[in-house]
Amino acid sequence: MVIATRLRLLVIALWVGSLWTIGYLVAPTLFMTLADRVLAGTIAGTLFRVEAWLSVVMASLAFGLIAWSVAASRARTWMFRLTGIMLACTLLGYFGLQPMMAALREAAPGGVFSADARMQFGILHGVASGLYLIQSVLGIVLILKNDQAGMKA
Repeated sequence: MVIATRLRLLVIALWVGSLWTIGYLVAPTLFMTLADRVLAGTIAGTLFRVEAWLSVVMASLAFGLIAWSVAASRARTWMFRLTGIMLACTLLGYFGLQPMMAALREAAPGGVFSADARMQFGILHGVASGLYLIQSVLGIVLILKNDQAGMKA
């Protein structure tokens, strides 16, 4: 079980680390470094797409490893819940809100938004960013819960 506990921690840590790295280091650096904001947004969008699929895979692995390696307990219940909420944030944020944001971008002639479209895009982007923040913070909690479950194993 020690190997399963370590593998579970590794999967969760890689997942949460990728969230923090892409969202709070790489994406902001793109916008600070590149003069072309459209290019920065395109690259960031590609990275967030990869991150979304990575989140789906890592959540699936985490669910399996939690079920396999954590005895029924409050920690296990919390780990399942946290993983589920984090996955829901990805599904809602990337697979729910992102297509609406992409449609607004595609409808903007020459990349210029109307006032209404800019406001809609800003609201959608704000909600998506909020979901990403929630997911990122819950990831830290999940790591801590994983550590508690590991100490009891």
